[in-house]
Formats: sequence, structure tokens, C-alpha cells
Amino acid sequence: MGQGTSGAAEILPIVAVVSVVTVEFGGHALLRLITADRGRLGEFRERFFRAGHAHAGVLLVLSLVYFLYLPRAGFPAWLAWLSGGGLLAGVLAQSGGFFLHLAVGAEGRRSYGTALTRAGALLIAAALITLAVGLVRAL
Repeated sequence: MGQGTSGAAEILPIVAVVSVVTVEFGGHALLRLITADRGRLGEFRERFFRAGHAHAGVLLVLSLVYFLYLPRAGFPAWLAWLSGGGLLAGVLAQSGGFFLHLAVGAEGRRSYGTALTRAGALLIAAALITLAVGLVRAL
């Protein structure tokens, strides 16, 4: 294990777990909007709310698995922090982009939200590829 790598692998998962609480709150808000306030969002915005919520939950679970493998890559501390932080930033950007699009976007058109979602996907991909290379090199 690289010197200091465990710091990223110990602290960043805490951030991910605490973030799950925000996803739970978002699930509560979504449930309220689709039951008690049915139709308030409209179909377009409801779809993007669901997409943002679902991506956040799934990607945070992915991040927890990522952080289990991060120490095995043997990265120096700076690279462990960069790749782990990049992953969490990507999760926030990808899921947050859906919420931004529902707020400022229009159906069938690009917006800052769709750009943010794509940027998040690229950050996630870069973090995953970085980890994969580190794991292969550690074999």
C-alpha cells in the first residue's frame, strides 16, 4: 500500500456514506412529490428527478466498492486522494446534472445540466480506469 493511501481509503468512504443520507432525503422528497403532490413536477421534471436520485444512489454504492479496492492499487497518497476525490466529484456532477437540467433545461434540448452530467461521467470513468490500472500494476 502506498504511503498515506489509507487516509483517502478511510476518509472518502465516510463522505460517501454520509452522502447516502442525502439520497435518502431525496427519496423521501420524490415519494412525496409523486404521491401527495402528484403532477406538481410534470412528467419531464419527474423523469429527471428520478434519474438524478437513482444515479446518486447507485454511484455512491459503486464508490464504496471502489474504496475497498483503492488500497490494493498501491497508489501514493496524492493519487489515491485525486482518484477517490475525482470519483466522488463525478458522482456529484453526474447525478447533480440531472437535477440541474430539471431546473433549467427543456425537454429534448441540452442544458448546463446535461453538460454537467456528461462531465461527471468522464470523471467517474477516469477514476475507474485509474483504479483498474493501479490494480493491474499491483498484481
